[in-house]
Amino acid sequence: MTQSTPNSTNSPNSFDIRKILGLLPHRYPFLLVDRVLDFTPNQSIVAYKNVTLNEPFFQGHFPGMPVMPGVLILEAMAQTGGILVIKSTDTTIEDKLFLFTGMEKVRFRKPVYPGDRLELHCSLIRHKLKLWKMEGKAYVDGKLAAEAEMTAAIMNKEEM
Repeated sequence: MTQSTPNSTNSPNSFDIRKILGLLPHRYPFLLVDRVLDFTPNQSIVAYKNVTLNEPFFQGHFPGMPVMPGVLILEAMAQTGGILVIKSTDTTIEDKLFLFTGMEKVRFRKPVYPGDRLELHCSLIRHKLKLWKMEGKAYVDGKLAAEAEMTAAIMNKEEM
């Protein structure tokens, strides 16, 4: 199965790294979303991460055969899902964190290498109170690399 991605990076529903930095607390070397291509509030988001050999994790995973760690593919999907939730709420995020509470049906289908563009697709399954459940899929060249169902909550920092 192949997945198509919106072509325009200038659509009204897309945004660049500057906007992402205003939404997520993550910073180098842990920010794993470079651009949002498409966003529909309370429904779905498509983003990508350009994977380069300069990523610090490739130094040890694996020397001579660099492969993106599966947990970081999941993290990239989770960050994309976080953007979907944050942009879908009217809640101010300055005093809050978006934390994942569960991952289910996780499957890794294809390795991700330096030079790949990891396309990240998240769709909202349901939202109830503070919990959000999403389906995430990561593609490389239209081929499924990883998938998972993710559950997360928006938490007040002072409650942690």
